Amino acid sequence: MTDKQHEENLLVVFAVEEYSRRQGIPAHETINLFVEHGVTEAIRQCYETLHTQDIYECVAFAEDILKRKKA
Repeated sequence: MTDKQHEENLLVVFAVEEYSRRQGIPAHETINLFVEHGVTEAIRQCYETLHTQDIYECVAFAEDILKRKKA
């Protein structure tokens, strides 16, 4: 695993944990939701931009993706 992949994974983990906390759902449900809707892959693809933002912007990014999928 490269350093970049490790950093991408940390960003995904943070997003999963924070989204789980905000929604009051278990982390494993959030992981399933993120994978099902492509959130984890989107975070990895947008890592270069997301890692320069406030850490909570990553969670907002994930929430936005999920809102669009539900609409």
